[in-house]
Amino acid sequence: MPAPRPAPRWLAGLTGYLRPRLIGVFCLGLSSGFPLTLILATLTYWLSKEGVSKGEVGLFSALLIPYSLKFLWAPMIDRVPLPWLAKRVGQRRAWLFATQALLVLAILGLGSGDPAHDLGLMAVCAFAVALASASQDIVIDAFRIETLALDDQGQGAAMLIFGYRTGNLIAGAGAVALQIAVGWQVTYYAMALLVLVGAGAAWALGEPARHDTHEADAAEGRARAWLARRTDTPRRQARVMAWLYATVVAPFQEFLARPYAWAILAFVLIYKLGDAMGQVMLSPLVVELGFSDADYIWANKLVGFWALLLGTALGGGAVKVLGLFRALLVTGVLMMVTNLLFAVLALAGDVPAMLAVAVGFENFATGIGLSVFVAYLSGLCNLAYTATHYALLSALATTARNFLAAPSGYLVEAVGWPAFYVITTVVALPGLGLLIWLWRRGLQVEPEASRSQSAAT
Repeated sequence: MPAPRPAPRWLAGLTGYLRPRLIGVFCLGLSSGFPLTLILATLTYWLSKEGVSKGEVGLFSALLIPYSLKFLWAPMIDRVPLPWLAKRVGQRRAWLFATQALLVLAILGLGSGDPAHDLGLMAVCAFAVALASASQDIVIDAFRIETLALDDQGQGAAMLIFGYRTGNLIAGAGAVALQIAVGWQVTYYAMALLVLVGAGAAWALGEPARHDTHEADAAEGRARAWLARRTDTPRRQARVMAWLYATVVAPFQEFLARPYAWAILAFVLIYKLGDAMGQVMLSPLVVELGFSDADYIWANKLVGFWALLLGTALGGGAVKVLGLFRALLVTGVLMMVTNLLFAVLALAGDVPAMLAVAVGFENFATGIGLSVFVAYLSGLCNLAYTATHYALLSALATTARNFLAAPSGYLVEAVGWPAFYVITTVVALPGLGLLIWLWRRGLQVEPEASRSQSAAT
């Protein structure tokens, strides 16, 4: 009997999502996704319903700063084993369980608050939720990267995003619906239980096999030997200085010593700039063109949601089938097409079908882009400094959205909507050019230390 024919390459990219490790990553994503929605959307909705002023509600968004600064303490999570717990469950899971325990306590405290009398205390609890959640994200990103082989990073990124979006949905619309029946306090108590989904997945998956501390330990040993030879530093002080070097300096030093390191950082910074500029101004465009609320909800929440899910799944498969660089190139072209569609929408005006096409394609491209770009950032991480490298790279990637795209509104006022979206399309070209430049120089996405460790497993 002839042997069965292998599945086509394109189909291989769409299969395998139900493997246990990828389901575990989905659960970790759910645990990661719900806290941000709980304090950014659901809490502000609760406060508004209770009559808290718009000014005070707006100030709560400032409590999310731990998400932007999490790279500051990511080195500690990489290098510091938690006493007692790390010996029993491993360093990654010890940090995960510890941050999740703090997250549960903070959510319970937030749910116990009274907006009319305890607004200050609720702000403290909301900040604690953000701090614990950002710390949990550091661990989850490192856990995912070290648990999956490089070939599975694309699908792993897709499953993480699926889980994250599911957590957003449960903590957003789900929490608002639940509070109608049981009230806000019980709702927040119930939301805290979502932490158990991620904790259970981490327990089932076990400590990541690819977690590697040898390179960092060797860097600390070299620093200690250098201090012993070159200075008269007391032994205890030298030990502390060597540890700080291995924890804080060595991760940066290792990355910047790679070929074309600065070009890689520039690419991470500007790759999604054109897309970020377009997304920032989408809501003002829809309002100015005169679309109704029903049109916007239909296009964004129905068509856009399913397009995002489809794009996310295809993005994870694209990495497996095309490889990271080709997948990044395709994604970049799709993002440019998206901005051109919005230029067409700006010329067409109040045409609901065109809005659905543009928003649907934008969400489709965003879904693919998220999966591919997360996989790319994951591949750049050295397994000796996984948490630190990913926290730094992801923070750099969000700079385009948070800062470089900020003046987009002034550009619209100067040139108008169609020209603005044509300009955002052109803005995407330097990122694609830099990608091709790196590709032609044979840049390996995965660092040498990570490759050797992956081969060993």
